[in-house]
Amino acid sequence: MKINITKKQYESLAKAVYLGNWMANAVRTGRPGDLRLPEYEEIADYIYSLAPQFGLPEHFESELEFSDDEMTETTEVSRLHEEYDEVSFWDELSSRLGEKDFFLKYSEDVIEKMDNGEHFIKMQECIIEWENELEKNGIERLGVVEK
Repeated sequence: MKINITKKQYESLAKAVYLGNWMANAVRTGRPGDLRLPEYEEIADYIYSLAPQFGLPEHFESELEFSDDEMTETTEVSRLHEEYDEVSFWDELSSRLGEKDFFLKYSEDVIEKMDNGEHFIKMQECIIEWENELEKNGIERLGVVEK
């Protein structure tokens, strides 16, 4: 199969492939053993190898992550990483804290008697409390409390 794309479309494709490979393998890199998923790296390498056909440097993928002046310029994919991390951090934090509070607030017996809808609503109430707290105060009021 042959796919015809413009240089601009190729650059967008390469960025999307970079981000996909990063999402699949970033958490696996630097751990004991090689836990990276090779199928993502292989397709990324293949897509990057096409760069010269679009008039781009042979090592185009390094330009996706690193700018010429790392001190003053952020690349688009780095900015997208940061945006994703920022949003997912707050979502995950409020979800985990809300879930913790849900299980502190309701006993196993009470939870077992809830239907799916009630369970969902009460869990969401706990999560929304944390979303509101974190939106208002960030992490300023978080801390460890001794029991």
